[in-house]
Amino acid sequence: MREFDKISIQEMSKDDMFLIIEALEYTGKNTKIKEFIQLRNNILQELSSLAEISEEEFLEYLKEETLSI
Repeated sequence: MREFDKISIQEMSKDDMFLIIEALEYTGKNTKIKEFIQLRNNILQELSSLAEISEEEFLEYLKEETLSI
């Protein structure tokens, strides 16, 4: 098996990404395990930085795309 340090998510759908972000938030809040919230925040921060918009705008964009289907 090859070793790797980073994983690309370029083939992941917006729906899947939104679901992952929401699941991390839900799990973090309901288990009180802060690492889930930190991971959610890190993912959201990186993606919004790549899109060059705020985290709130990026989350709203994902939400709109998911609800429009």
